[in-house]
Amino acid sequence: MRALSKALRARGFVLVVGLTSLLVISAAAIGMDVKARADAAWVSHTLDVLKRVSDARLILRRAESAARGYALSGDDDFARDFHDDSAALPKALSELKAAVGDNETQRKLLDGLEPVLARRIALLADTVRFRQAGDSAGIAALVSRREGRAAMDEIASTFDEFTAAEQRLLEQRSARSRLSARLLLGAELMCLLMILVLAALLIRGNYLSTRALARSLSAMRAAKRTLEAEVVAHDAQIGAAREQVRQSTSVLENTFNSIAEAVLVIDTRGDVLLTNPAAQELLGYRPGMAVGDIWKVNSFCEPGTTTPLKLEDRPSTRALLGLSFDRREILIRPVNGGKPILVRVSGRPLRDTSGAISGASIVFHDITDIHETELQLQQAQKLDAVGKLTGGVAHDFNNMLTVITGTIEILKDDVRDKPDALAVAELIDQAADRCTDLIRHLLAFARKQPLRPRNVDINAAIADIAKLLRPTIGEQIQINAILDDQVEAVHIDASQLANSLVNMAINARDAMPGGGKLLLETRNIVLDEAYAQINPGVVVGPYVLVAISDTGAGMAPEVLEQAFDPFFTTKGPGKGTGLSMVYGFVKQSGGHIKIYSEAGHGTTIKLYLPPARAAEQAAGMQSQQARGGTETILVVEDDDLVRDFVIGQLRSLGYTTIGVANANEALSCIEAGISFDLLFTDVIMPGMNGQKFTVEVERLRPGTRVLYTSGYTDNAVVHNGRLDEGVLLLSKPYRKLELAQMVRVALGDSGVAGISAAAG
Repeated sequence: MRALSKALRARGFVLVVGLTSLLVISAAAIGMDVKARADAAWVSHTLDVLKRVSDARLILRRAESAARGYALSGDDDFARDFHDDSAALPKALSELKAAVGDNETQRKLLDGLEPVLARRIALLADTVRFRQAGDSAGIAALVSRREGRAAMDEIASTFDEFTAAEQRLLEQRSARSRLSARLLLGAELMCLLMILVLAALLIRGNYLSTRALARSLSAMRAAKRTLEAEVVAHDAQIGAAREQVRQSTSVLENTFNSIAEAVLVIDTRGDVLLTNPAAQELLGYRPGMAVGDIWKVNSFCEPGTTTPLKLEDRPSTRALLGLSFDRREILIRPVNGGKPILVRVSGRPLRDTSGAISGASIVFHDITDIHETELQLQQAQKLDAVGKLTGGVAHDFNNMLTVITGTIEILKDDVRDKPDALAVAELIDQAADRCTDLIRHLLAFARKQPLRPRNVDINAAIADIAKLLRPTIGEQIQINAILDDQVEAVHIDASQLANSLVNMAINARDAMPGGGKLLLETRNIVLDEAYAQINPGVVVGPYVLVAISDTGAGMAPEVLEQAFDPFFTTKGPGKGTGLSMVYGFVKQSGGHIKIYSEAGHGTTIKLYLPPARAAEQAAGMQSQQARGGTETILVVEDDDLVRDFVIGQLRSLGYTTIGVANANEALSCIEAGISFDLLFTDVIMPGMNGQKFTVEVERLRPGTRVLYTSGYTDNAVVHNGRLDEGVLLLSKPYRKLELAQMVRVALGDSGVAGISAAAG
């Protein structure tokens, strides 16, 4: 009985101690759970603040985009969007301030930001107001002061500072939350362990008590079975934990190895502790290399320079000094002569538990393709702006050239018996022709030339053009052609295609002064979304590819960037519109053009042309006989010089003319009942344009025959370089023969066959 009593007292003592310990540990676990929940709540609060910051910035960007969209297009939807977003911004800022009411520093930042935001919204509102009032000078004044840009820079800086502070709070609170979670897990494990220990001790005590009263052998066997069960359960737990760790490690490793950014984790000595496959591709890293070895195989420079960064400016050095940085742009030039790579670099120092720097993490993001796409977009915008300028200049020159080219014929007839004067007149005539060709090239570049597209068998056209190239480029150049038998027909102006190919062939000849090879190719091709993303302005779909390649000197990068600019040339004065004309023709035809060239390795120019439409009638040859008539023609021309010239030419052809300066005067003549057989009118005139005028003429006098003329083709009867259906247009400048032919066509003379709808 003493032994039993002693055993019972021992079990009671153990039970009391165990339960007391269990209660203490449970209380600690509850406390840690409360703290973990509080830490998690703070993390959620910080994430909510960051979301509100992002929402406020998004509202501001939408307000800016809406104001700019309205300033550019005048679309009222943009104005409504701007008012909605500008009204929502104060509320978003107020909610953000309320969310950081517990943080005095952040609240002060927002207090300082509020008047800057108000000023920026006021400037955007001024832009909308000026646009509504049609006050372009006011908008220009706002832009010139750059006040809006300064405000946006200050806003962005404040938001960045605010976000960085919240990110630091998020990191601190996340760290505390993770620590609390780990402590809570430890406490729970301690509880479980204590329960297991108590259970084991109680079971063991029971068996010991039973063994004291019964046979010791039975107690020993029971204890053995209990211990074996515990070992099996423990082994199963360890196996499950190991499998979970293995799966987590595999997920993290696969994710790390699959990201496109190059990652380097280094220690304080510069040894690489961790990296991914992208680092091998982007930085040339190989196993065993230190960060210093990476700097040896690459030259790290500021963008646009070739001077290597100083040691203290290198990303690894700055990060190991404790500096954090984001999106720093650096140009990587491989020392083996590979293609330079533009990257954005972010870096963070790594610290041990004592806070000392133990290494650094550096991330390299390749933005080379993004940068090249931005440059292509800028080049396209520049060419478009230059095209608009040249188109406007060409219009005014065409009016003057119309008078010059027409009157020089009269002058030549008057001085036939004076050789010296006739020679001077011939020089003037030749100069006028050269000016006319130059204006046509400018209009081609500006995509303002009147095209006459039709369905063209591209292989047959190239075969015909190749025959003409032989005497043009010389016997020293070998011409080859690879023409796909299955290639589709194209919908283009055949004469402009011929001019373009001849221009490119001449350029190729000049690039091969010692002879070489010229290759012409055709095939069907489809340009997809991926190609369109890196080539702004390309429409996804099927095209017919026409490529012309040479084995000449090629182009340096700086020459390639300007190849499509008008008047840019490497061959001397007066020869700078060839490729710009080709560019304009292809773009106006709805196609795409791309140059591939490298200095010393030749050049390939690829034209992507639109496939054929329904069959169309090809234009025939123009009659070369200047025929007149006795009909009456009403001439409407706002330029006095051009009007006097046209009237004189028509009268010399035998016609009776009535000249007026604008549409209103012409309508007055019609309303007065004045009889005429043909209306010859300019398209671009002050007040009512040519098309609206002829609509009114048709209402007053149905069936009136109309012949249009213009020196500028982006107008009411020519859209995207194509004439409206059934319209006759005589393009300025024109000569007496062209005027005579088009007048007869407009009057319905069947004896003048094959004259196209757009002469000149």
